[in-house]
Amino acid sequence: MIYRIIALIIMAIFYLFYIGKLVSQNKKSIKTNQAGTGDKPHKVIITERIMSCATILTIIAEVVSICATDVASIPSVRSIGIVLGIMGVLFFALAAITMQDSWRVGIPEEKTVLVTNGIYKWSRNPAFVGFDLLYLSICLLYFNIPLLIVSLWAAIMLHLQILQEETHMENMFGEEYVRYKKETMRYVGKR
Repeated sequence: MIYRIIALIIMAIFYLFYIGKLVSQNKKSIKTNQAGTGDKPHKVIITERIMSCATILTIIAEVVSICATDVASIPSVRSIGIVLGIMGVLFFALAAITMQDSWRVGIPEEKTVLVTNGIYKWSRNPAFVGFDLLYLSICLLYFNIPLLIVSLWAAIMLHLQILQEETHMENMFGEEYVRYKKETMRYVGKR
């Protein structure tokens, strides 16, 4: 029972940061959720819409798994799952806070500021790393095949979104972004 509570708390905190950021920027009249909308190439719109569906289905699969599946039996696996969930929350929260008003869901139509400080010194995509760590966390705590499949699908869609965002960022920020790519790895690490 304690693992269910911990897993649900980790998920709640993670998604509260996500929703809180959307609401906070909405109050400033910033259109944050731009996934699957706007005047973008068709391929980008489709990827963003599929990514959004995958993310929503993963949330549903996570909650169902937590409520209907027994916790993994190996204590070390449970501990790793909890630690990865906490790390996922930290990565996402630091990413959302550091991005300030430049944070968007999907590829923005307007020009924002290129953020390379804080957690972005160590990861070009810490919010996506946060999602992946959360997915892995819940899979380790409440493993089942449907959850694994949906989580892998969501992680792959996030990766495809990252690749499209990188193209967008190069077009938007030019040499400044190219230098940043050379210094900071896509997921975690410095070069």
